[in-house]
Amino acid sequence: MLNYIWLGLVVLAVIIGGCTDNLKAIADKSFEMAEFAVMRTALPLVGIMALWLGIMRLAERAGLVAALARLLRPLMVWLFPEVPHDHPAMGAMLLNMAASILGLGNAATPLGLKAMRHLETLNPRPGTATNAMCTYLAINTSSIQLIPATAIAILAANKSSNPTAIVGTSIIATTCAAVAAVTAAKILQRLPFYRLPPAPAPPAESAPEPAAPAPASAGNEKTPIREAADLAPLRWWGMLIMSAFGLFFLYVFLRLAFPAVVGLTPPSDAAGQTVFIRIVDAISRISIPFMLSVFPLYAALRRVKVYEEFVDGAKEGFDVALRIIPYLVAILVAMGMFRAAGGIDLISRALAPVMEAVGFPSPLLPMVLMRPLSGSGTLGLLAELVKQYGPDSLISRTGGTIFGSTETTFYVLAVYFGSVGVKRTRYALPAGIVADTVGVIASVIVCRLVFG
Repeated sequence: MLNYIWLGLVVLAVIIGGCTDNLKAIADKSFEMAEFAVMRTALPLVGIMALWLGIMRLAERAGLVAALARLLRPLMVWLFPEVPHDHPAMGAMLLNMAASILGLGNAATPLGLKAMRHLETLNPRPGTATNAMCTYLAINTSSIQLIPATAIAILAANKSSNPTAIVGTSIIATTCAAVAAVTAAKILQRLPFYRLPPAPAPPAESAPEPAAPAPASAGNEKTPIREAADLAPLRWWGMLIMSAFGLFFLYVFLRLAFPAVVGLTPPSDAAGQTVFIRIVDAISRISIPFMLSVFPLYAALRRVKVYEEFVDGAKEGFDVALRIIPYLVAILVAMGMFRAAGGIDLISRALAPVMEAVGFPSPLLPMVLMRPLSGSGTLGLLAELVKQYGPDSLISRTGGTIFGSTETTFYVLAVYFGSVGVKRTRYALPAGIVADTVGVIASVIVCRLVFG
């Protein structure tokens, strides 16, 4: 399906641009987005990928990922029945979802790409998405998060009287989107059009022959990283050190969420925040320092060679970032050309009467159409809506809720599938579009009920 959508975006951009005298803008935008994909997206991702894949490697070798997977085994087995319950992909997907829920974008993307590489080790058909991959990306495109920090920042910058008012509406809308994503994925995978034939069995005569081990640096290795073979049990003094470190982070959490408890004066900007907002904000602030310090410390206490394992994991970051460059260039150039041609505005004007007839606010339509294509473009449209209608208007709050409960679906699919060389995406895109659509509808309904 991505083949037809990509071709449609490029061809329609040229046709629309030719009719509106925007051909030069289209050409300029194509070169601009090609540079943006490489210089400002893929290359900056190398360092972030190296950092988080190194930390992820330590968590895997120390047994933390397996422990996390065991903790939520019933839910994960129901969502991903094709993935063995003790496979590292389970823990990697959970870490990615946790980072997304807390709004830790810099950590969520590398952890998600690591999860995709783990899922690829179970793929009997390289180049074709498995059911687990499609379900996992459908959940990702539902944009589960507790606090839509970016949308709140836009409202606060425009002097909203209560910028965090959209937190509750965003949680409801993103929950509806997540449920719709899982439901759509489970239904679509049963349709004959998307059903996969049985995987081909290996030739009988080659079964007794031992397979040659793949080099450690190979990008398509089929052996997932598990716990270290010589993993030592955590001794009593190790438990004492980890307990002390846990108490330290508890103190930091109290300083941020409940400063009065530890004898501090609350900051002025926390006066209008609810307890829920303060708690989630505190957890979000300490999560990355927690993972960057606790994972290596725990691994070291279990006799894992932390520096060597971190470096081995970080090496994967370069390979993944280079692998996704062609996919980023393809999807970002096509989307940039379509935007420059005025395709979004044209569709918005054509659909506005229909949307108004069914009760959908037409000012939100350009933002809704832009959301699956471009995060930065959607953010710009949200900022314009807030300035035009005011930060406390129903339009602005609904726009903020939509921004917090939907995702740049095409970008996510291009990056995640590109990282493992999947070209046949099956039902991942339809499931993601269903999640975005339900998120938008839920946002409009909930905001009307809450904000009137």
